[in-house]
Amino acid sequence: MIRLFLAEDQNMFRGAMATLLGLEEDFEVVGDVARGDEVVAACERLRPDVALLDIEMPGLDGLEAARRLRTAAPETKVVIVTTFGRPGYLHAAMAAGARGFLIKDTPVTELAVAIRKVAAGAQVVDPALAVAALSEGASPLTPREKDVLAAARGHGTIADIGRDLYLSPGTVRNHLSAAIQKLGARTRTEAIDIASSKGWL
Repeated sequence: MIRLFLAEDQNMFRGAMATLLGLEEDFEVVGDVARGDEVVAACERLRPDVALLDIEMPGLDGLEAARRLRTAAPETKVVIVTTFGRPGYLHAAMAAGARGFLIKDTPVTELAVAIRKVAAGAQVVDPALAVAALSEGASPLTPREKDVLAAARGHGTIADIGRDLYLSPGTVRNHLSAAIQKLGARTRTEAIDIASSKGWL
């Protein structure tokens, strides 16, 4: 019996997935949560074989939850199941220790097959996304450029970004300029849009 855990903030989708997967004879859904910051404690308590995590959840995103599970519950294998089929998210998920990455419109029969493969020790990635990730390559942004660009999403001024990240305005400008150039953008807003669309932020 493969013990499953679900983390998904959309109640209807989480309930439907739990019901459909629970119909499989070799699956048992042992728990579910709607918040990313509840994942680690629940998995430490329930010890599922496979945890299915959404990326965007309140409290903590699924990628960070996957990273923390690698230490807190290393025997639990993570499969990211998300609406956001972005190459950058795939790279980040694999770096976080996820064993699978699937899009939410994957048929339940295919999801069940993927779960069995992951439980047996294999890696499973949505084929179209794998091709896109290979052609796209890794993010060209340095960690600091990514931090500055991410901070720029919610702030209007260079001074605000600098204050939040403990950087001087000149340093913020330099990182933003480098990020804009690397992404082939014309403006800060365009750079944020490009990086977000590729899953690099």
